Amino acid sequence: MYPHSTLWKDRYRFFRPLPLIIPALVFILIPLLVVLNTLGMQNISELFCWLGPAVLFVAIPLLDWLVGRDTDSPPPDAIPQLEASRFYRWTVWTFVPLQFASVIAGAFLFVSTDLTFFAFEGTLSGPAKLGIAISMGLVGGLGINFGHELGHQNAGIEKWLAKAAFAPTFYGHFPLAHNSGHHVLVATPEDHSSARLGESVFGFLPRAVWGSLRLAWDLESARMRRSGRSAWHPGNEVVLSVVISIAFWTIPLALFGWELLLFIVIQAFSGIALLETVNYLEHYGLLRQQTSSGRYERCKAEHSWNSDHLFSNFVFLNLQRHSDHHANPDKRYQSLRSRPEAPQLPAGYAAMILLAWVPPIWRKFMDPRVIAHYGGDVSRANVVPASRKARA
Repeated sequence: MYPHSTLWKDRYRFFRPLPLIIPALVFILIPLLVVLNTLGMQNISELFCWLGPAVLFVAIPLLDWLVGRDTDSPPPDAIPQLEASRFYRWTVWTFVPLQFASVIAGAFLFVSTDLTFFAFEGTLSGPAKLGIAISMGLVGGLGINFGHELGHQNAGIEKWLAKAAFAPTFYGHFPLAHNSGHHVLVATPEDHSSARLGESVFGFLPRAVWGSLRLAWDLESARMRRSGRSAWHPGNEVVLSVVISIAFWTIPLALFGWELLLFIVIQAFSGIALLETVNYLEHYGLLRQQTSSGRYERCKAEHSWNSDHLFSNFVFLNLQRHSDHHANPDKRYQSLRSRPEAPQLPAGYAAMILLAWVPPIWRKFMDPRVIAHYGGDVSRANVVPASRKARA
């Protein structure tokens, strides 16, 4: 039984804007950095350039461990009111300008030869510049997730905000491949965004990135041909996404010079790697079975890995309630429900991303879970083709 909507309240309503702190950190910390530099502690202040990885991969997993899980979910009759709330929408919308400001600030710090207004002598060291670029890439990766949320909505402003969120990382083709490809083919061998049992994240990433771009291009070029236009017409959403990304970086490049290209590449690579690693862990080894007609069964809760770790759900907009997202792709993040029947990850996304980047540890944690999920019958899992042949 669900509580009636008049009794149910989102206990964490005012925690939902917490992810906005991440892109804002570069500005929040300015007074502290000025003090450290004034005291001659430049080496200490440079460590803050690595704050992005420290927050995402140390602080958030620690907070997940301390706070734990929460399965509280809105009852069905509370969802219309939640969906209509502007509070949750503004949380998502606000991230995009903060993301832009943060990335541009990071770009300035990366190339600047005069940081005296920070009481900093000289330029940042090479390791500090690398930390800034990776940190801004992680902000961009979170921006892609916010763009994913926006890209599932139909409102015009949200569609354009989604395009903006993808601009810094040059990944604007993602919604096309995701909505028209992944949501159709999820948990099948044909889906480039569903990782296979035994596949490392380093094998998955090029398959996912290239597969996403190729699918988006095929979809849009076919659409252009049907309308009698060239595949390179600006109405092609893939072409448009590249134009938007170039437009975003044109002024910073003009102001900061060609040295900024290295920053652009590092942050884009970091952001894309973050997004696609999340894709990697969401459906690892899970497979929709084929029916007697040869078609795949419909997507169910059992075809996505879920997590109810509370703090990661704040940061990733409840994306960890992934089964409900696939069941209801248009449902906004605040309305997503915990699905107890879905397979569960041993930790939140932030910790699982770290595990994924160490394949032997990842397989030690996850392969037994996949096998147990299918009652020991590996033939029912989505397995790397070479492994499937070896087992045959």
